[in-house]
Amino acid sequence: MPVAKLSIRRGGVAEEPHRDVFEIGFEPGESVLDALRRLRATQDATLAFRYACINANACKECMMLLDGKVIYACTARLEPREMRLDPLANKPLLRDLATQIAPPDERLE
Repeated sequence: MPVAKLSIRRGGVAEEPHRDVFEIGFEPGESVLDALRRLRATQDATLAFRYACINANACKECMMLLDGKVIYACTARLEPREMRLDPLANKPLLRDLATQIAPPDERLE
């Protein structure tokens, strides 16, 4: 079974950012989102990221940076190497990989 190393930017707005590295085995074809969900369920329940999966690749909730490039975590495939995950740089950070997606005038308060 191949193993991916996910280097994930951690921390909130008022915290000093740091990176945690997780090793996770995967089946060929699994997505980055699959791995993040499994990591949160089995290794670190505090890991924050967004996803909705209402309609594949249409919700845009799971957008993040993979090695500096914007991707959808639901369509990006795991690879047997170190993969660097960061939140979107142009959106307000909530925590870890989670950013505010909706503009202020479209959010419920």
